[in-house]
Amino acid sequence: MPGRHTDGGRIGVVGAGIVGLAVARRLAQLRPDAQITVVDKEDDVAVHQTGHNSGVVHAGLYYRPGSLKAQLCTRGRGLLREFCAEHGLGYDECGKLVVARRPEELPALAEIERRATANGVPGLRRLSGEQLREVEPEAVGEAALHSPRTAVVDYRAVARAMAEELRRKGHEVRLGFEVTGLRREPGGGVVVRSDAEALAVDRLVVCAGLQSDRVSRLAGDEAGPAIVPFRGEYHRLVPERTHLVRGLIYPVPDPRYPFLGVHFTRRVGGGVDVGPNAVLALAREGYRRRDVRLGEFWETVRWPGMRPLARQHWRTGIAEIRGSLSRRVFLAAAREFVPALTEDDVRPAPAGVRAQAVDRDGTLVDDFRIHAVGPVVAVRNAPSPAATSALAIGEHVADRVLTERGA
Repeated sequence: MPGRHTDGGRIGVVGAGIVGLAVARRLAQLRPDAQITVVDKEDDVAVHQTGHNSGVVHAGLYYRPGSLKAQLCTRGRGLLREFCAEHGLGYDECGKLVVARRPEELPALAEIERRATANGVPGLRRLSGEQLREVEPEAVGEAALHSPRTAVVDYRAVARAMAEELRRKGHEVRLGFEVTGLRREPGGGVVVRSDAEALAVDRLVVCAGLQSDRVSRLAGDEAGPAIVPFRGEYHRLVPERTHLVRGLIYPVPDPRYPFLGVHFTRRVGGGVDVGPNAVLALAREGYRRRDVRLGEFWETVRWPGMRPLARQHWRTGIAEIRGSLSRRVFLAAAREFVPALTEDDVRPAPAGVRAQAVDRDGTLVDDFRIHAVGPVVAVRNAPSPAATSALAIGEHVADRVLTERGA
């Protein structure tokens, strides 16, 4: 029965995405006598970023050695593989190519190889233009890196398995609970409020994704970084053309951005997606072009970091909008490394929204960022590879929660 754990106190988690559930799971392991309650405003788990991402289990190619991303991606990949095996969930190591399409991209490819080697990416190989076609016969390029252990999973299924595990152990995953207020009590603890009810906890973790800055501010955290929502749009190969791609094919990303560029992703349940782009969304949860919330959009553009961000990157922004409005333009980048792709080969697929944190000076926050305010620990930035790293983020955040409070 929920509520039987009391000796270890009460710990709340806001957000039933994969990161919030992984934090709750780790807290339940470390404090089996505590009562863990996860709250989320939706009527199911993993509705937002977790349920709209590409499903890729990243091997750690891109991340600055020593960064939280590098450390937690490496650890998280192994934990995720074990979790999927334990729960009978699909885990397909289909492999990944990062392709340098032109000679001028070779230095950037070499930098990715350096980082990947430092991060201990298993089985990494440098391939020539001829060799890469042995891995992906329809791909072309000057050279490539092959990461054979990069995998795909169904992250929504992983999140549901985590939620079920928590419930079996007597903890709560309370859905339909939209946080409208947080009150830190003078003697310690936090009261978490929705319009209909209140929940008192001793410690609180905020893993609210697209709403993380808003919820964290309710607890008294600083204003920045602010979440700027970027919609990532996809197309999906028609079934008779999925043979064009065996695994994952990525371009060499632009080092100025935390986005990886339009790429090909094989799904664990079958099918191949092409995308995403990165277009400023007109609502926090703006998965469709018609999803417009003027108040949220105004809040985004008023953030001081938006002006320097726009000044520095307006050309890229216009290019992304062109790709959003034109399938031909969208597919042109993908066709650079899979020339056989045609407009008739794809159909529109569901979009996702990335919660991109932006600092006050306009910097796109690249690494994971975690704040602590009294009894509240807030995950303020958890972009890709957060899903891959979720179980390791859970360890990291849970340890910090209990250390901060001396538990």
